Amino acid sequence: MKSILSTRKLTPEQKQPLWEKGIRVTEYDSISISPIDFKMPEKVEHAIFTSKNTVEQLKRYNERIESCFCVGKKTKNVLEEIGFQVIAWADYGKDLANIIVKNYSDRKFTFFCGNRRRHELPNILKENHITFEEIQVYKTALKPKKFEEKFDGILFFSPSGVESFCLENNLQDSIACCIGYTTATEAKTHTNKIVVAEEPTIESLIDKVQRSEL
Repeated sequence: MKSILSTRKLTPEQKQPLWEKGIRVTEYDSISISPIDFKMPEKVEHAIFTSKNTVEQLKRYNERIESCFCVGKKTKNVLEEIGFQVIAWADYGKDLANIIVKNYSDRKFTFFCGNRRRHELPNILKENHITFEEIQVYKTALKPKKFEEKFDGILFFSPSGVESFCLENNLQDSIACCIGYTTATEAKTHTNKIVVAEEPTIESLIDKVQRSEL
């Protein structure tokens, strides 16, 4: 029987396709997310969100945010469900930054993020002289855990998840199954055995694993 380690807890619905394929699933949370105190501006014209974790910390400030730019379709859906207006979105931070540079360079932004946020988006904004303020609203902590068992595949959902796992383990012959190319970039520092989801969603990653030869 093939075995998978997921570096975040999955729902029964998410695990079902793997079980049906005869894949045994072990899971744990390789990182933890916790809110941090921050000063919310009285008014935000254009907010940038790069994850659902950020949305969770800002949802009570619905009235203060006029419009949003975000990374990820699910982040977009969550924002719209709770009443935010989404102007533009992209699958990756680099792509969103390029959309902003191309179409919204005259606007001022507030970039809400975590303490371990990626550099691509803010670097592109800085290089192109886009005005923005960065506010950290949550903290990501690594939760390394040692595994004696060797798995056919490891599911990774963020660069921090890869970093956390590799603090106590090595990938050896396991395939790194990555939710997106940003996560895969981190995985490439540890292995060349990588598969990447067609779309950066959990469902797409699971579908990719089902169809891969682990």
